[in-house]
Amino acid sequence: MRIRRCAVLFLEPREDVVFDLDSLLTGGAGLGRTRRWLALAAHLDGEVEVTAPQRELLGRLSPGGWQEADALDAEESALVAELIDSGLVIADDERQAAHRERDDVLRAGHWWPPAAMMHRLARWEGLDSVSSMEANELTTAADLRRKLGPPPTHALGRGDAADRVPLPRIDGNEFDAMLARRATCRNFDGERALPLATCAHMLQRVFAAQSQVRIDDDTVFLKKHTPSGGGLHPTEAYLIVQNVDGLAPGLYHYHAVDHVLERLPAPDEPLERFARRALAGQHWFSDAPVLAVLVPRYARSFWKYRQHAKAYRALVLDSGHLSQTLYLSATELGLGAFVTSAINEIDIERGFGLDPLTEGPLAVCGFGWRAPAMTTSEFDPAEEIWQRTADPADGS
Repeated sequence: MRIRRCAVLFLEPREDVVFDLDSLLTGGAGLGRTRRWLALAAHLDGEVEVTAPQRELLGRLSPGGWQEADALDAEESALVAELIDSGLVIADDERQAAHRERDDVLRAGHWWPPAAMMHRLARWEGLDSVSSMEANELTTAADLRRKLGPPPTHALGRGDAADRVPLPRIDGNEFDAMLARRATCRNFDGERALPLATCAHMLQRVFAAQSQVRIDDDTVFLKKHTPSGGGLHPTEAYLIVQNVDGLAPGLYHYHAVDHVLERLPAPDEPLERFARRALAGQHWFSDAPVLAVLVPRYARSFWKYRQHAKAYRALVLDSGHLSQTLYLSATELGLGAFVTSAINEIDIERGFGLDPLTEGPLAVCGFGWRAPAMTTSEFDPAEEIWQRTADPADGS
């Protein structure tokens, strides 16, 4: 049997701090501290605690070159058996095929190792972020100020005041007025269906290829309404359709060239519950008629930017560009829109059948009709969306 170390591995010396009564009674700080080593591997679902001898052996094994396990001494052989079971050491043995297959997928993806690790470890599963905010009394701006203190300044100033250059204020046009109406919607009309034509218009504006550049039959570049790193447009739209006229509720994939929806298997729970789970409990978003999960295909980007330190950052920027196009498109059509990165990636991956090493959600957008009344607070200080109701008492 041949072995090698897994492709991407980081070791963290972690310190655990617990209350220690003996320390307190003997004049100490009342805290006990223990240190342990955690192995973090991008192809595994969780961290693995390792001993000092295992840590040192991992440092001696090559991640690229295979070596015969028989060449190890008896002590190393015992350590390697445990590391193979955990997935930190890869063996070309059929009994360990699952770990080897996941490690091979990661190697083939051309990930920059720190990005692969960050992406893997930042994913949520089953988290209810709303309940967490409520439990910690962090639901309002006043709560945040009270619990966390004042934030950094809202407008940074640099240099001397005497060196400032005043700029003219320009009268706005229709586009400026539309920008002023762009606001995150937290109050969707769950009863009012979105017309199919409006839904199609939104998808065409935001996600569709407007033209193509064909270098060869297998090398095609797309032109869309948003910029993309390297002109690669790796981000797919996976849809949770809840209330669109003429369109069955369910999960879909949008084909950017053919402008069609591809029906996917239903989730293992009611669609409304899956939507709320995907959004980590953000109920003010989950009843939007259409939710669009922004899912980069990593191989499309990393084909050009192989193990590149900026490639993952470009993918994040792509999702930001798409969400702004969605906001402006929805605003122009009289719809509400939102985007959030507070999502349960693992639940979304499971629902849509995604492999997180090849394609995974970065954010969720949504759009639909606004509710007739605001029940959940929205940030609209200029009152462009929710006009202030006149108070008869003050004659306004």
